[in-house]
Parts: sequence; structure tokens; C-alpha cells
Amino acid sequence: MASKTCSPSNKLRFLLGMVLFLLMNMATAQLSSTFYSTTCPKALSTIKSAVNSAVSNEARMGASLLRLHFHDCFVNGCDGSILLDDTANMTGEKTAVPNSNSARGFEVIDTIKSQVESLCPGVVSCADIVAVAARDSVVALGGPSWIVLLGRRDSTTASLSAANSNIPAPTLNLSGLITAFSNKGFTAKEMVALSGSHTIGQARCTTFRTRIYNETNIDSTFATSLRANCPSNGGDNSLSPLDTTSSTSFDNAYFKNLQGQKGLLHSDQQLFSGGSTDSQVNAYSSNLGSFTTDFANAMVKMGNLSPLTGTSGQIRTNCRKAN
Repeated sequence: MASKTCSPSNKLRFLLGMVLFLLMNMATAQLSSTFYSTTCPKALSTIKSAVNSAVSNEARMGASLLRLHFHDCFVNGCDGSILLDDTANMTGEKTAVPNSNSARGFEVIDTIKSQVESLCPGVVSCADIVAVAARDSVVALGGPSWIVLLGRRDSTTASLSAANSNIPAPTLNLSGLITAFSNKGFTAKEMVALSGSHTIGQARCTTFRTRIYNETNIDSTFATSLRANCPSNGGDNSLSPLDTTSSTSFDNAYFKNLQGQKGLLHSDQQLFSGGSTDSQVNAYSSNLGSFTTDFANAMVKMGNLSPLTGTSGQIRTNCRKAN
């Protein structure tokens, strides 16, 4: 019987495969909940205090900071790219359609960064500050906590085109939402859980005008009440709460609203419109604990999207510009 040997080419293929596998897993492996324990031990408490202060001053800021993290991570990973201002050589993500006149909380991040820099210069990344601020915002509004893995580094560039193409639009149908989240590695169930972040915050008239004037799967009294603040022409930036019952409390009322056809955005109501996610909306509506657990786990997963680690990127001194 011939002896079985591994040819050099097979060995090479195996080694290349192992290297690729290790590289793919290296980024997440380098993140750690204790990353700043010795280099900046007061970083997390400093961020938490600043977030609590900001949310106390304006409850909506909690939703805005959570959204910053989401819009950062969905564009080339959680690298703080959304914070970069435009330069002569680069158009950043702030003017992208999902962010223009919409993304906010940049001043809060600036304040936190300056406080942390005074404690530990050049140590804590802007990307990590955004990730921790998102968690602390949810907690400040009564939601769940989760362990934020740390060690992300900051990008030196941003992508307007990626922001325009990767961030799910409020006009998407269910299939489009499932695809947009699947492209980032999320299941439909995780997409529904993350959409539950719309239990807090507000949206601009321009994002839901078509729904309240043209769609039929909307509670008529709800639609009429929204039209008063969102005319068919003009008033694009007039705000309405995403959760009509408790927009400053992180709870499961969002899902109950969907059951009553009171989703503000088209994309919200798509989660409960006779499709494959109806059952998940029903489950979260009846079980707050199930929703908050799944939401927290999905947030950890989102925070692990393609971070820059090791010697990649940099630790920005000013979150608005590369060093």
C-alpha cells in the first residue's frame, strides 16, 4: 500500500489557509475589556460621567450617541471614521445622506476626548470612546449594559461613498434590511433586536413623510397626529419620536407600537408587516428581558466589526482630524 504523504503544495495551501484564518480572527482577539486597566484606569468612569451629564441635559443625546456608534461601525468598521471633518484632500462621512443634518453628539465626544487626553495623553482611541459612550447612553436611559471590548484604533480617513451605501436607509423593505445587516454578519433576528434601538430618539420629517401621507399599513390616528408637525411640503427637519409612547426610556414599547401599526419609519413597520420577522417582534413585545439580552449581545457583535488594532491606524489626539 502506498504511503500517504503531504505534498509541498498541499502544505503550502494549508499554511496559507491557517494564516488567513488567524488574520481574520486576530482583530477581535486583540480587543479586551481590560485594555486600559493599567494605561488609563479612569477612562471608563470618565466617559460614563460625561455621558450621564450629557443625557441628563438632553435625553435625546443618548439616542444620538448610540446612533453614532452604529453609523461608525457599518462604514468600514468601528474606527471612528464618522468623527472626521472634511479636509482639502478628503470628504468625510458627516455629509453622507444618512448623517447630514442628522448625526449629532460630536461635541460630547470632543468633550470626553479632551477629558481623557488630560488623564492619559495619546492612549484612548476615539473609536473606543464612541463604543463606550453608546453603551453608557443605553444604560442612562434605563436599558441593558454589556461589556465593551476595547483596543480599537482610529482610522486616518473616512468614506463618503461607503457611508451612503452601507448604512441602511429608512426606505428599505424587509428584504433590503435583512440583506444590509447580513452583509455585516448579522442574522435577521439580530437585525430586529438592533432595530429596537428605535425605542429611543427622534427622526426628521423628511425620513417619514412618505409613510404618513402615502402608506396604508399605518394607524390612521397616528398618521394624522404626525402630519400636524410634518407638512407635505417643507418642515424637513421637524422632529417626531421614533417610539410614540416612551421615547426617552429604553424599553420594548417600540415593538408594541409596531404591532399597532405605529412604526414611524417605513423600515420600522416593515419588521411587522406580514413578513418573516413578525414572530420576533411579537416575542420582543411580550418579553422585555429577551429583547434587552439579545440587543446587548448584538451590540457586542457590532462593536467587533473590523476594528483597527495593533499598529494599524492611530490614536487621534483630536477626534475630528488625523494626527
